[in-house]
Amino acid sequence: MIFELAKKLRNNVTATEMILWGRLKEYFPKKKFRRQHPISLYIVDLYCHSEKLVIEIDGSIHEEEEVKRKDKIRQKDLEDLGLKVLRFTTKEIMYELESVLNTIEKILK
Repeated sequence: MIFELAKKLRNNVTATEMILWGRLKEYFPKKKFRRQHPISLYIVDLYCHSEKLVIEIDGSIHEEEEVKRKDKIRQKDLEDLGLKVLRFTTKEIMYELESVLNTIEKILK
């Protein structure tokens, strides 16, 4: 079921996800990033298996207290699996993309 949901999400991609995914492929051509990838109970926005790196893109809904609480649980669960989790806002992707890519590059080194 989670794989079907992930497939649906991949077919309904957000603009910021496409922007970041495209730039990741340019900046880090030797790293494979998967979009809407199932991990445990979750579907993460972007995932690089070789680096065990999860990248989450947070829209405005992630500013709500209940969503923030769930995000903390989700992030801890993913980190407990040995994954690194980076979170960026849609605003950061749209207006500070070079800074986002620099942050990712530091993690990948």
